[in-house]
Amino acid sequence: MRVLIVDDSAVMRKVVERALRQSGLPITAVLQANDGQQALDLLREPTQEPLDLILTDINMPGLGGLDFLEQRNQQSLAPGTPVVMITTEGSEALVHRAIAAGAKGYICKPFTAEQIRARVCPLLPTCTTPTAA
Repeated sequence: MRVLIVDDSAVMRKVVERALRQSGLPITAVLQANDGQQALDLLREPTQEPLDLILTDINMPGLGGLDFLEQRNQQSLAPGTPVVMITTEGSEALVHRAIAAGAKGYICKPFTAEQIRARVCPLLPTCTTPTAA
């Protein structure tokens, strides 16, 4: 599973990566971008292999997560790749804007590996969620 993590904080990108790995998802590669523009540039690279998931912060200097999502859609970059927003923002307006722009879900900070798995797994065709005992 190839994942792109977009966040202006290197520490937060590592936290997200660690949570993904602890969640038990079959991560094979993690790409990182420090803002939406860098993520768009990465998606435009002709040698870029397909991604399975994009996790992006909403609030970042430069090109934020919502603008990244909207521009990604306008430019048809990584079509079909689910995007999950990671944020401290829980406002209904932001959530609606993110969903309207194509986000498949959101995760509020702080989060656990279990919360990551619960939000991400249903978006991935090869993922199975553990059954409750």
